[in-house]
Amino acid sequence: MAIPIVNSIASWILKKRIHHMELFKKHPNEVQNELLLDLLCKAQNTEFGKNYGFHDIKNYDTFKERLPIQVYEDLEPTFERTRRGESNLIWPTPITMFAKSSGTTSAKSKFIPVSQESLEDCHYAASKDLLCMYLNNNPDSKLFTGKSLRLGGSKEIYQNNGTSYGDLSALLIYNMPFWASFSSTPGSGVSLMSDWETKMQAIVDETIKERVTSLAGVPSWMLVLMNDVLKTTGKSSIDEVWPDLEVYFHGGVSFEPYRNQYDKLIKSSKMKYYEIYNASEGFFAAQDLNDSSDLLLMLDYGIFFEFIPMSSHGTPHEKVISLSEVELNENYALVITTNAGLWRYKIGDTIRFTSLDPFRIRVTGRTKHHINVFGEELIIENAEAAIKKTACELDCEVMEYTAAPIFMEGKNKGAHEWIIEFKTPPSCLNNFRKCLDQNLQDINSDYEAKRFNNMTLDLLTLHEARPKLFQHWLKQNNKLGGQHKIPRLSNDRQYLEELLSLNRN
Repeated sequence: MAIPIVNSIASWILKKRIHHMELFKKHPNEVQNELLLDLLCKAQNTEFGKNYGFHDIKNYDTFKERLPIQVYEDLEPTFERTRRGESNLIWPTPITMFAKSSGTTSAKSKFIPVSQESLEDCHYAASKDLLCMYLNNNPDSKLFTGKSLRLGGSKEIYQNNGTSYGDLSALLIYNMPFWASFSSTPGSGVSLMSDWETKMQAIVDETIKERVTSLAGVPSWMLVLMNDVLKTTGKSSIDEVWPDLEVYFHGGVSFEPYRNQYDKLIKSSKMKYYEIYNASEGFFAAQDLNDSSDLLLMLDYGIFFEFIPMSSHGTPHEKVISLSEVELNENYALVITTNAGLWRYKIGDTIRFTSLDPFRIRVTGRTKHHINVFGEELIIENAEAAIKKTACELDCEVMEYTAAPIFMEGKNKGAHEWIIEFKTPPSCLNNFRKCLDQNLQDINSDYEAKRFNNMTLDLLTLHEARPKLFQHWLKQNNKLGGQHKIPRLSNDRQYLEELLSLNRN
Protein backbone atom coordinates (compact mmCIF):
# COMPACT_ATOMS: atom_id res chain seq x y z
CA MET A 1 0.00 0.00 0.00
CA ALA A 2 1.38 3.43 -0.95
CA ILE A 3 2.55 5.64 1.90
CA PRO A 4 0.03 8.49 1.17
CA ILE A 5 -2.84 5.97 1.42
CA VAL A 6 -1.50 4.64 4.74
CA ASN A 7 -1.26 8.23 5.95
CA SER A 8 -4.85 8.99 4.93
CA ILE A 9 -6.32 5.86 6.49
CA ALA A 10 -4.43 6.34 9.76
CA SER A 11 -5.52 9.97 9.93
CA TRP A 12 -9.17 9.04 9.33
CA ILE A 13 -9.12 6.39 12.08
CA LEU A 14 -7.44 8.63 14.63
CA LYS A 15 -9.68 11.62 13.96
CA LYS A 16 -12.78 9.56 14.81
CA ARG A 17 -11.65 9.92 18.42
CA ILE A 18 -12.27 13.70 18.32
CA HIS A 19 -16.00 13.08 18.87
CA HIS A 20 -15.33 11.21 22.14
CA MET A 21 -13.02 13.94 23.38
CA GLU A 22 -15.68 16.55 22.69
CA LEU A 23 -18.03 14.51 24.89
CA PHE A 24 -15.85 14.71 28.01
CA LYS A 25 -15.11 18.37 27.28
CA LYS A 26 -18.83 19.18 27.31
CA HIS A 27 -19.79 16.90 30.21
CA PRO A 28 -16.61 16.57 32.34
CA ASN A 29 -18.19 16.03 35.74
CA GLU A 30 -20.72 13.50 34.48
CA VAL A 31 -17.96 11.53 32.71
CA GLN A 32 -15.79 11.53 35.84
CA ASN A 33 -18.61 10.49 38.20
CA GLU A 34 -19.69 7.68 35.89
CA LEU A 35 -16.08 6.52 35.65
CA LEU A 36 -15.73 6.44 39.46
CA LEU A 37 -18.84 4.28 39.89
CA ASP A 38 -17.59 1.93 37.16
CA LEU A 39 -14.22 1.50 38.93
CA LEU A 40 -15.96 0.80 42.25
CA CYS A 41 -18.29 -1.73 40.65
CA LYS A 42 -15.45 -3.60 38.95
CA ALA A 43 -13.36 -3.77 42.11
CA GLN A 44 -16.12 -4.44 44.67
CA ASN A 45 -15.13 -8.09 45.14
CA THR A 46 -11.40 -7.44 45.54
CA GLU A 47 -9.87 -7.54 49.00
CA PHE A 48 -9.62 -3.74 48.96
CA GLY A 49 -13.19 -3.39 47.72
CA LYS A 50 -14.58 -5.63 50.45
CA ASN A 51 -12.57 -3.84 53.17
CA TYR A 52 -14.09 -0.49 52.22
CA GLY A 53 -17.56 -1.66 51.19
CA PHE A 54 -17.39 -0.66 47.54
CA HIS A 55 -20.68 -2.46 46.83
CA ASP A 56 -22.82 0.24 48.48
CA ILE A 57 -20.86 3.37 47.51
CA LYS A 58 -23.22 5.20 45.16
CA ASN A 59 -21.72 8.69 44.97
CA TYR A 60 -18.54 10.72 45.40
CA ASP A 61 -19.39 11.99 48.87
CA THR A 62 -19.60 8.44 50.28
CA PHE A 63 -16.42 7.45 48.45
CA LYS A 64 -14.64 10.47 49.93
CA GLU A 65 -15.86 9.75 53.48
CA ARG A 66 -15.06 6.05 53.43
CA LEU A 67 -11.63 5.86 51.79
CA PRO A 68 -8.57 7.65 53.21
CA ILE A 69 -6.00 9.41 51.05
CA GLN A 70 -3.16 6.98 50.32
CA VAL A 71 0.55 7.39 49.63
CA TYR A 72 2.93 4.72 48.34
CA GLU A 73 4.04 3.63 51.79
CA ASP A 74 0.41 2.89 52.74
CA LEU A 75 -0.08 0.56 49.78
CA GLU A 76 3.40 -0.95 49.51
CA PRO A 77 2.60 -4.14 51.48
CA THR A 78 -0.37 -4.84 49.21
CA PHE A 79 1.67 -4.06 46.08
CA GLU A 80 4.37 -6.46 47.30
CA ARG A 81 1.81 -9.22 47.84
CA THR A 82 0.60 -8.64 44.29
CA ARG A 83 4.18 -8.89 43.01
CA ARG A 84 4.50 -12.22 44.82
CA GLY A 85 1.60 -13.67 42.89
CA GLU A 86 -1.53 -12.94 44.94
CA SER A 87 -4.50 -11.78 42.88
CA ASN A 88 -7.74 -9.86 43.35
CA LEU A 89 -6.24 -7.64 46.04
CA ILE A 90 -6.59 -4.16 44.53
CA TRP A 91 -7.96 -4.93 41.05
CA PRO A 92 -10.01 -7.88 39.74
CA THR A 93 -7.84 -8.79 36.73
CA PRO A 94 -4.29 -10.19 37.16
CA ILE A 95 -1.52 -7.62 37.50
CA THR A 96 1.80 -8.95 36.22
CA MET A 97 3.59 -5.69 35.39
CA PHE A 98 5.06 -3.05 37.68
CA ALA A 99 6.50 0.31 36.69
CA LYS A 100 9.66 0.99 38.67
CA SER A 101 9.78 4.67 39.55
CA SER A 102 12.92 6.77 39.23
CA GLY A 103 12.96 7.18 43.00
CA THR A 104 13.60 10.95 43.05
CA THR A 105 11.18 11.35 45.97
CA SER A 106 12.45 8.43 47.99
CA ALA A 107 15.72 6.61 48.50
CA LYS A 108 14.08 3.27 47.67
CA SER A 109 12.51 2.23 44.40
CA LYS A 110 8.76 2.23 44.02
CA PHE A 111 6.90 -0.47 42.11
CA ILE A 112 3.62 0.81 40.69
CA PRO A 113 1.10 -1.78 39.45
CA VAL A 114 0.19 -1.63 35.76
CA SER A 115 -2.95 -3.57 34.82
CA GLN A 116 -3.84 -4.63 31.30
CA GLU A 117 -6.70 -2.12 31.41
CA SER A 118 -4.39 0.77 32.32
CA LEU A 119 -1.94 -0.30 29.62
CA GLU A 120 -4.58 -0.38 26.88
CA ASP A 121 -7.25 2.10 28.02
CA CYS A 122 -4.85 4.69 29.41
CA HIS A 123 -1.27 4.60 28.11
CA TYR A 124 -1.84 3.24 24.60
CA ALA A 125 -5.13 5.14 24.24
CA ALA A 126 -3.21 8.30 25.12
CA SER A 127 -0.63 7.62 22.41
CA LYS A 128 -3.39 7.40 19.83
CA ASP A 129 -5.14 10.49 21.20
CA LEU A 130 -1.95 12.50 21.06
CA LEU A 131 -1.56 11.65 17.39
CA CYS A 132 -5.25 12.38 16.88
CA MET A 133 -5.00 15.88 18.35
CA TYR A 134 -1.80 16.62 16.47
CA LEU A 135 -3.25 15.53 13.12
CA ASN A 136 -6.46 17.45 13.79
CA ASN A 137 -4.40 20.61 14.32
CA ASN A 138 -2.04 19.90 11.42
CA PRO A 139 -4.01 18.43 8.50
CA ASP A 140 -1.02 18.69 6.13
CA SER A 141 1.14 16.54 8.40
CA LYS A 142 3.23 13.77 6.86
CA LEU A 143 3.83 12.09 10.19
CA PHE A 144 3.02 8.59 8.96
CA THR A 145 5.39 8.77 6.02
CA GLY A 146 8.21 8.03 8.47
CA LYS A 147 8.89 6.69 11.95
CA SER A 148 8.81 7.94 15.51
CA LEU A 149 12.12 7.87 17.38
CA ARG A 150 11.28 6.83 20.94
CA LEU A 151 13.76 7.12 23.77
CA GLY A 152 12.83 4.85 26.67
CA GLY A 153 14.34 2.92 29.55
CA SER A 154 15.37 -0.69 30.09
CA LYS A 155 13.43 -3.75 31.25
CA GLU A 156 14.21 -6.28 33.98
CA ILE A 157 12.30 -9.34 35.17
CA TYR A 158 11.28 -9.95 38.78
CA GLN A 159 12.52 -13.53 38.97
CA ASN A 160 10.48 -15.15 41.72
CA ASN A 161 7.03 -15.19 40.14
CA GLY A 162 7.42 -14.16 36.54
CA THR A 163 6.08 -10.65 37.09
CA SER A 164 7.97 -8.01 35.14
CA TYR A 165 9.16 -4.61 36.22
CA GLY A 166 11.09 -1.76 34.66
CA ASP A 167 10.75 1.84 33.59
CA LEU A 168 7.25 2.60 32.38
CA SER A 169 8.62 3.41 28.92
CA ALA A 170 10.27 -0.02 28.76
CA LEU A 171 7.03 -1.78 29.71
CA LEU A 172 5.20 0.16 27.03
CA ILE A 173 7.82 -0.74 24.41
CA TYR A 174 7.90 -4.40 25.44
CA ASN A 175 4.09 -4.74 25.19
CA MET A 176 3.70 -2.39 22.24
CA PRO A 177 0.87 -3.23 19.82
CA PHE A 178 1.71 -3.95 16.19
CA TRP A 179 0.48 -0.62 14.87
CA ALA A 180 2.89 1.26 17.15
CA SER A 181 5.85 -1.09 16.70
CA PHE A 182 5.57 -0.83 12.92
CA SER A 183 5.96 2.95 12.98
CA SER A 184 8.68 3.24 15.66
CA THR A 185 12.45 3.21 15.80
CA PRO A 186 14.76 1.82 17.16
CA GLY A 187 13.60 -1.79 17.36
CA SER A 188 12.76 -3.29 20.73
CA GLY A 189 16.09 -5.13 20.86
CA VAL A 190 17.98 -1.85 21.05
CA SER A 191 15.31 0.02 23.02
CA LEU A 192 15.42 -2.51 25.85
CA MET A 193 19.21 -2.76 26.19
CA SER A 194 20.06 -2.45 29.89
CA ASP A 195 23.35 -0.54 29.62
CA TRP A 196 22.31 3.04 28.99
CA GLU A 197 25.57 4.37 27.56
CA THR A 198 25.94 1.44 25.13
CA LYS A 199 22.29 1.76 24.18
CA MET A 200 22.58 5.46 23.31
CA GLN A 201 25.18 4.78 20.61
CA ALA A 202 23.20 1.79 19.35
CA ILE A 203 20.13 4.04 19.01
CA VAL A 204 22.17 6.57 17.06
CA ASP A 205 23.58 3.92 14.73
CA GLU A 206 20.14 2.48 13.97
CA THR A 207 18.05 5.65 13.70
CA ILE A 208 20.33 7.77 11.49
CA LYS A 209 19.43 5.38 8.66
CA GLU A 210 15.68 5.84 9.18
CA ARG A 211 13.21 8.43 7.92
CA VAL A 212 12.33 9.98 11.27
CA THR A 213 9.30 12.29 11.36
CA SER A 214 8.78 12.57 15.14
CA LEU A 215 10.64 12.28 18.43
CA ALA A 216 9.32 11.10 21.81
CA GLY A 217 11.11 11.17 25.15
CA VAL A 218 12.42 13.21 28.09
CA PRO A 219 13.97 16.55 26.92
CA SER A 220 17.28 16.23 28.78
CA TRP A 221 18.09 12.77 27.41
CA MET A 222 16.78 13.50 23.92
CA LEU A 223 19.17 16.45 23.84
CA VAL A 224 22.08 14.12 24.67
CA LEU A 225 20.94 11.77 21.90
CA MET A 226 20.70 14.53 19.30
CA ASN A 227 24.19 15.79 20.12
CA ASP A 228 25.46 12.20 19.74
CA VAL A 229 23.68 12.01 16.36
CA LEU A 230 25.44 15.15 15.15
CA LYS A 231 28.80 13.91 16.46
CA THR A 232 28.38 10.56 14.66
CA THR A 233 27.13 12.00 11.36
CA GLY A 234 29.29 15.12 11.26
CA LYS A 235 26.19 17.19 10.41
CA SER A 236 25.60 20.67 11.79
CA SER A 237 21.86 20.35 12.43
CA ILE A 238 19.29 17.63 13.02
CA ASP A 239 17.40 18.83 9.92
CA GLU A 240 20.27 17.53 7.78
CA VAL A 241 19.96 14.06 9.34
CA TRP A 242 16.16 13.87 9.42
CA PRO A 243 14.78 16.46 6.95
CA ASP A 244 11.20 15.19 7.44
CA LEU A 245 11.20 15.68 11.23
CA GLU A 246 8.13 17.75 12.18
CA VAL A 247 7.21 17.23 15.87
CA TYR A 248 8.70 16.34 19.25
CA PHE A 249 6.38 14.83 21.89
CA HIS A 250 8.04 15.51 25.24
CA GLY A 251 7.32 15.09 28.93
CA GLY A 252 8.85 14.15 32.26
CA VAL A 253 10.54 17.48 32.96
CA SER A 254 9.90 21.07 31.93
CA PHE A 255 10.92 21.80 28.36
CA GLU A 256 11.62 25.50 28.91
CA PRO A 257 15.24 25.22 30.15
CA TYR A 258 16.08 23.27 26.99
CA ARG A 259 14.09 25.17 24.36
CA ASN A 260 16.93 27.41 23.16
CA GLN A 261 19.22 24.43 22.70
CA TYR A 262 16.57 22.59 20.66
CA ASP A 263 16.10 25.67 18.48
CA LYS A 264 19.81 25.63 17.71
CA LEU A 265 19.89 21.93 16.87
CA ILE A 266 16.61 21.86 14.91
CA LYS A 267 16.48 24.91 12.67
CA SER A 268 13.27 24.17 10.75
CA SER A 269 10.59 26.81 11.29
CA LYS A 270 7.96 24.08 10.80
CA MET A 271 9.11 22.08 13.84
CA LYS A 272 6.42 21.69 16.50
CA TYR A 273 6.65 20.72 20.17
CA TYR A 274 3.85 18.88 21.98
CA GLU A 275 3.95 18.35 25.74
CA ILE A 276 2.49 15.36 27.56
CA TYR A 277 1.91 14.66 31.25
CA ASN A 278 2.30 11.01 32.12
CA ALA A 279 3.84 9.05 34.97
CA SER A 280 4.23 5.49 36.19
CA GLU A 281 0.73 5.80 37.67
CA GLY A 282 -1.01 6.82 34.45
CA PHE A 283 -1.36 9.25 31.58
CA PHE A 284 -3.11 12.41 32.76
CA ALA A 285 -3.00 15.24 30.23
CA ALA A 286 -1.70 16.28 26.82
CA GLN A 287 -1.25 19.41 24.78
CA ASP A 288 -4.19 19.64 22.40
CA LEU A 289 -3.34 22.88 20.57
CA ASN A 290 -0.36 24.04 18.54
CA ASP A 291 2.01 26.46 20.30
CA SER A 292 0.40 26.06 23.73
CA SER A 293 1.80 25.24 27.15
CA ASP A 294 -1.62 24.20 28.48
CA LEU A 295 -2.50 20.52 28.73
CA LEU A 296 -5.97 19.07 28.27
CA LEU A 297 -6.93 16.90 31.27
CA MET A 298 -7.95 13.53 29.83
CA LEU A 299 -11.08 12.45 31.70
CA ASP A 300 -11.93 9.04 30.20
CA TYR A 301 -8.75 6.99 30.63
CA GLY A 302 -9.95 5.06 33.67
CA ILE A 303 -8.59 7.68 36.08
CA PHE A 304 -10.75 9.57 38.56
CA PHE A 305 -9.17 12.84 39.69
CA GLU A 306 -9.22 14.63 43.04
CA PHE A 307 -7.28 17.68 44.18
CA ILE A 308 -5.81 19.03 47.43
CA PRO A 309 -5.31 22.82 47.54
CA MET A 310 -1.67 23.35 48.48
CA SER A 311 -2.80 26.02 50.93
CA SER A 312 -4.18 23.19 53.10
CA HIS A 313 -1.88 20.36 52.03
CA GLY A 314 -0.27 18.54 54.95
CA THR A 315 -2.24 20.47 57.58
CA PRO A 316 -4.84 19.09 60.05
CA HIS A 317 -7.45 20.88 57.94
CA GLU A 318 -6.36 19.37 54.61
CA LYS A 319 -9.18 19.66 52.08
CA VAL A 320 -9.81 17.29 49.16
CA ILE A 321 -12.09 18.34 46.30
CA SER A 322 -13.44 16.93 43.05
CA LEU A 323 -13.05 18.35 39.55
CA SER A 324 -16.30 20.31 39.88
CA GLU A 325 -14.83 22.41 42.71
CA VAL A 326 -11.44 23.47 41.31
CA GLU A 327 -10.55 27.10 40.65
CA LEU A 328 -8.21 28.84 38.25
CA ASN A 329 -4.59 29.48 39.22
CA GLU A 330 -4.77 27.62 42.54
CA ASN A 331 -1.91 25.20 43.16
CA TYR A 332 -3.20 21.65 43.77
CA ALA A 333 -1.68 18.33 44.78
CA LEU A 334 -3.02 15.60 42.49
CA VAL A 335 -4.90 12.57 43.83
CA ILE A 336 -5.92 9.70 41.53
CA THR A 337 -8.07 6.55 41.56
CA THR A 338 -7.24 4.27 38.64
CA ASN A 339 -8.05 1.11 36.69
CA ALA A 340 -4.79 -0.38 38.02
CA GLY A 341 -5.95 -0.47 41.65
CA LEU A 342 -4.63 2.85 42.94
CA TRP A 343 -7.31 4.18 45.31
CA ARG A 344 -7.22 7.86 46.31
CA TYR A 345 -3.48 7.79 45.67
CA LYS A 346 -1.45 10.98 46.11
CA ILE A 347 1.21 10.86 43.40
CA GLY A 348 3.26 13.83 44.61
CA ASP A 349 2.74 16.16 41.64
CA THR A 350 1.28 19.67 41.80
CA ILE A 351 -0.75 21.29 39.04
CA ARG A 352 -2.81 24.41 38.45
CA PHE A 353 -5.76 24.98 36.15
CA THR A 354 -5.43 27.50 33.32
CA SER A 355 -8.91 26.81 31.91
CA LEU A 356 -12.14 25.34 33.30
CA ASP A 357 -13.92 24.95 29.96
CA PRO A 358 -12.38 22.66 28.91
CA PHE A 359 -10.22 21.66 31.87
CA ARG A 360 -6.62 22.50 30.99
CA ILE A 361 -3.69 22.42 33.38
CA ARG A 362 0.00 23.11 33.80
CA VAL A 363 2.31 21.00 35.92
CA THR A 364 3.88 23.21 38.58
CA GLY A 365 6.16 20.76 40.40
CA ARG A 366 6.25 18.18 43.14
CA THR A 367 4.80 18.33 46.64
CA LYS A 368 8.25 17.42 47.97
CA HIS A 369 10.28 19.32 45.36
CA HIS A 370 10.04 22.90 46.53
CA ILE A 371 11.81 25.19 48.96
CA ASN A 372 9.72 26.55 51.79
CA VAL A 373 12.08 26.70 54.76
CA PHE A 374 11.55 30.43 55.33
CA GLY A 375 8.00 30.86 54.00
CA GLU A 376 9.20 31.67 50.49
CA GLU A 377 7.08 28.94 48.77
CA LEU A 378 9.45 28.55 45.83
CA ILE A 379 8.08 25.95 43.41
CA ILE A 380 9.62 24.44 40.28
CA GLU A 381 7.45 26.57 37.98
CA ASN A 382 8.98 29.73 39.55
CA ALA A 383 12.51 28.36 39.23
CA GLU A 384 12.06 27.35 35.58
CA ALA A 385 10.68 30.77 34.64
CA ALA A 386 13.48 32.64 36.44
CA ILE A 387 16.19 30.44 34.89
CA LYS A 388 14.75 30.96 31.41
CA LYS A 389 14.49 34.73 31.81
CA THR A 390 18.00 35.05 33.26
CA ALA A 391 19.58 32.91 30.54
CA CYS A 392 17.83 34.99 27.87
CA GLU A 393 18.93 38.30 29.41
CA LEU A 394 22.57 37.23 29.77
CA ASP A 395 22.81 35.24 26.51
CA CYS A 396 23.76 31.91 28.06
CA GLU A 397 22.34 28.38 28.16
CA VAL A 398 21.51 26.25 31.19
CA MET A 399 21.74 22.45 30.97
CA GLU A 400 20.82 21.29 34.48
CA TYR A 401 20.42 22.71 37.98
CA THR A 402 19.33 22.02 41.52
CA ALA A 403 18.85 24.24 44.57
CA ALA A 404 18.47 23.83 48.32
CA PRO A 405 18.29 26.07 51.41
CA ILE A 406 21.16 27.38 53.48
CA PHE A 407 19.75 27.14 56.99
CA MET A 408 20.02 29.95 59.51
CA GLU A 409 22.87 29.47 61.99
CA GLY A 410 23.65 31.87 64.81
CA LYS A 411 23.54 35.38 63.42
CA ASN A 412 23.74 34.16 59.82
CA LYS A 413 20.58 34.54 57.78
CA GLY A 414 19.19 31.92 55.46
CA ALA A 415 19.65 31.79 51.69
CA HIS A 416 19.22 29.51 48.72
CA GLU A 417 22.20 27.68 47.24
CA TRP A 418 22.25 26.70 43.57
CA ILE A 419 24.51 24.58 41.41
CA ILE A 420 24.05 25.05 37.66
CA GLU A 421 25.57 23.26 34.67
CA PHE A 422 25.80 25.55 31.65
CA LYS A 423 25.92 24.63 27.96
CA THR A 424 27.07 28.18 27.28
CA PRO A 425 28.22 29.89 30.49
CA PRO A 426 27.55 33.57 31.23
CA SER A 427 30.43 36.03 30.83
CA CYS A 428 30.17 36.80 34.55
CA LEU A 429 28.84 34.23 37.01
CA ASN A 430 28.20 36.88 39.66
CA ASN A 431 25.97 38.84 37.25
CA PHE A 432 24.00 35.68 36.58
CA ARG A 433 23.66 35.15 40.33
CA LYS A 434 22.27 38.65 40.93
CA CYS A 435 20.00 38.55 37.89
CA LEU A 436 18.58 35.14 38.85
CA ASP A 437 17.91 36.37 42.38
CA GLN A 438 16.08 39.43 41.08
CA ASN A 439 14.02 37.40 38.60
CA LEU A 440 12.98 35.03 41.39
CA GLN A 441 11.79 38.05 43.36
CA ASP A 442 9.87 39.39 40.35
CA ILE A 443 8.15 36.03 39.85
CA ASN A 444 7.52 35.03 43.48
CA SER A 445 6.21 37.66 45.89
CA ASP A 446 6.87 35.44 48.92
CA TYR A 447 10.53 35.11 47.96
CA GLU A 448 10.65 38.86 47.35
CA ALA A 449 9.24 39.57 50.82
CA LYS A 450 11.84 37.36 52.48
CA ARG A 451 14.61 39.00 50.44
CA PHE A 452 13.49 42.57 51.22
CA ASN A 453 16.47 44.35 52.77
CA ASN A 454 18.00 40.89 53.37
CA MET A 455 15.53 40.65 56.25
CA THR A 456 15.24 36.84 56.21
CA LEU A 457 17.11 35.64 53.14
CA ASP A 458 20.47 36.77 51.81
CA LEU A 459 21.37 36.88 48.12
CA LEU A 460 21.48 33.36 46.74
CA THR A 461 24.77 31.45 46.46
CA LEU A 462 25.72 30.01 43.07
CA HIS A 463 28.18 27.32 41.95
CA GLU A 464 29.05 26.45 38.36
CA ALA A 465 29.02 22.70 37.74
CA ARG A 466 31.73 21.03 35.70
CA PRO A 467 30.59 19.49 32.37
CA LYS A 468 28.35 16.41 32.69
CA LEU A 469 28.32 16.65 36.49
CA PHE A 470 24.61 15.84 36.72
CA GLN A 471 24.98 12.90 34.32
CA HIS A 472 27.84 11.55 36.45
CA TRP A 473 25.70 11.99 39.58
CA LEU A 474 22.86 10.01 37.99
CA LYS A 475 25.28 7.25 36.98
CA GLN A 476 26.80 7.15 40.47
CA ASN A 477 23.30 6.71 41.92
CA ASN A 478 22.32 4.06 39.36
CA LYS A 479 19.76 6.42 37.82
CA LEU A 480 21.23 6.81 34.36
CA GLY A 481 18.44 6.47 31.81
CA GLY A 482 15.58 7.97 29.89
CA GLN A 483 13.03 8.37 32.68
CA HIS A 484 15.33 9.47 35.50
CA LYS A 485 15.19 13.15 36.34
CA ILE A 486 17.27 15.67 38.23
CA PRO A 487 15.63 16.82 41.50
CA ARG A 488 15.34 20.56 40.90
CA LEU A 489 14.41 21.89 44.33
CA SER A 490 14.58 20.36 47.78
CA ASN A 491 13.79 21.41 51.33
CA ASP A 492 16.91 19.57 52.54
CA ARG A 493 20.50 19.57 51.33
CA GLN A 494 21.06 15.89 50.49
CA TYR A 495 21.11 16.16 46.69
CA LEU A 496 22.99 19.46 46.71
CA GLU A 497 25.71 18.21 49.06
CA GLU A 498 26.24 15.09 46.92
CA LEU A 499 26.58 17.22 43.78
CA LEU A 500 28.89 19.76 45.42
CA SER A 501 31.12 16.95 46.68
CA LEU A 502 31.24 15.35 43.23
CA ASN A 503 31.95 18.74 41.67
CA ARG A 504 35.01 19.20 43.89
CA ASN A 505 36.49 15.79 43.11
